[in-house]
Amino acid sequence: MAHTESRGFSLNGWFLFAVVVVLFSSEFWLLQSLFEPSDFRSFSVAPVAGLVLVLAIILSKGLFILQPNESALLLFFGSYQGTVRKTGFRWTNPFCRRLKISLRARNLVSEILKVNDRLGNPVEIAGIVVWRIADTAQATFDVENYEQYVRIQIEAAIRHLANQFAYDNDEDGRLTLLSGGDQLFQVLHIELQERLARAGVNVEEARLTHLAYAPEIAQAMLRRQQADAVIGARQKIVQGAVSMVEMALAQLQERGIIDFDPERKAAMVSNLLVVLCGESETQPVINTGTLYH
Repeated sequence: MAHTESRGFSLNGWFLFAVVVVLFSSEFWLLQSLFEPSDFRSFSVAPVAGLVLVLAIILSKGLFILQPNESALLLFFGSYQGTVRKTGFRWTNPFCRRLKISLRARNLVSEILKVNDRLGNPVEIAGIVVWRIADTAQATFDVENYEQYVRIQIEAAIRHLANQFAYDNDEDGRLTLLSGGDQLFQVLHIELQERLARAGVNVEEARLTHLAYAPEIAQAMLRRQQADAVIGARQKIVQGAVSMVEMALAQLQERGIIDFDPERKAAMVSNLLVVLCGESETQPVINTGTLYH
């Protein structure tokens, strides 16, 4: 059965504090009167003094202090009576047990977890979550230990996140752990909120703090990334070179500088591509003959 937080009964503690001070002062006056010589005064004053003392002690037990962002959960012989959130000097039913729960935001940094991504590659991943108690009744009664529950669910959510996405270079074009950014953090935030709602916890922020390949495949993956980078750079170079060659041939023909037949055009294209795509500096070659001799 899920519990829901309700408002607990409390009064301004300063008024009841004044009442308690008056009762203790009266008790002091009554105790003095017991030792004064009188015929039957002690027999009539003693019960009153005892009653005033018991009442003063009981009322003083209901006084308590709440700091900002702190709450007090009230239990009356095991029955939930509500939660007090008003800060300051307060008074409530002295027979209620008070459990103080912090409502401040808390940080939880998970340990570095070793899991497999969507493609089966072992990766190391860790995250940080900012959370706070939103429903004190759920946090206290619906889970055994809400702090331990939060820690376990955060680790489970991070593991599930790593299993859903590839580290990088997903061939299906899906979101990856490396390039997901805020969109990936939003996915983690939504899943954590669903998991922690049972404990009355509100997730304010969720991010990854560590993401890397596992050491046993880190070198191999680094070489793959370098190869991918080289291939990508080569593709850019070739695309640019083809555009430049096309532009050069078009301008030469347009200005009538040279008349190309298919063989000369092929030779020109070959030479220009070698110049534009080559990594080493090109050396000029003086042709004393013609292309056909």
